[in-house]
Amino acid sequence: MTPDGDVAGPLRVGNPPMPKRFNLLIELSKPSPHRKAVLFMLATALLIPAVNADVAYLSHRYPVAQLLWARYAGHLGFMLLFFVPRRGLSIFQSTRPGLQASRSAIFCVGSFVMFYALGYVPVATATAVSFTAPLIVTALSPHFLKETVRRRNWAAVLLGFLGTLIIVRPGIGGMHPAALLILISALGSATTQVMSRKLASHDSPETSNLYMASVGFFLSSLFMPWVWTSPNAVVDAVFMSALGLFGGCGHYCLVRAFEIAPAPFVAPFNYAQIVGAALLGFICFRQIPDAGTLMGTCIIVISGLGALSTRQRSSAARA
Repeated sequence: MTPDGDVAGPLRVGNPPMPKRFNLLIELSKPSPHRKAVLFMLATALLIPAVNADVAYLSHRYPVAQLLWARYAGHLGFMLLFFVPRRGLSIFQSTRPGLQASRSAIFCVGSFVMFYALGYVPVATATAVSFTAPLIVTALSPHFLKETVRRRNWAAVLLGFLGTLIIVRPGIGGMHPAALLILISALGSATTQVMSRKLASHDSPETSNLYMASVGFFLSSLFMPWVWTSPNAVVDAVFMSALGLFGGCGHYCLVRAFEIAPAPFVAPFNYAQIVGAALLGFICFRQIPDAGTLMGTCIIVISGLGALSTRQRSSAARA
């Protein structure tokens, strides 16, 4: 009992709610599905950057179009092996095939630009700049999705691009000009995400993913008769084959994480890819981000998480 006669401890009526900063620990303490989702996201944080590191390793010896073809060949094979048996031929059916094809073609071009830039830009830097894509989606939302963007979201967008400028440092010799190509790739990725939202009410994620793999494989195959270069060594053949394996498995882990746990819980773990990219960049290429890159990366992460938090609060308020 307390001096005023109330019951002490957790039985006391009117105790303040648990601080929000403990929510993550509470969710992780649950046996499932949150722990599984975190494990899937940690796997994604290594597998997706592994694609970029793989491309950076091979890009100076093989055409970028060939590496892109290998990436899509593995992705398509993964989809046909794991998803078609579960869904049957219905997975190929789309109510918006034209929009699916356009979306997939834009993503393919953006991937080509990203792969080219990885031959000149450190893996961690490329990954950090690519995370401006969600901020670009925020900027595009009022025009293409008719969504209201609050001032806090616009502030997050501007802050994120400030972080990008700190990383790229255009005109002052801080970074290879190819870093600007990653912004073009991020714009393509953002456009793809906007189109994906339009498709969400029409087709399943598996169908959209299969279209992306199929269209990318078709477009990249068109160049193979002119650019194909046979691997010079067994290790190169292994790394080239691993492009599709890393990409397919990484995307599967990402999708599974969002399937088994709420999106507001899972989404912040996306930024673990920046850590995975920095780790792989150091192990594989002895790349160490400089102070400007670290500062810009932190700004991009903070702005991205801020935009995500504001969007989640807005969704909760509407609900």
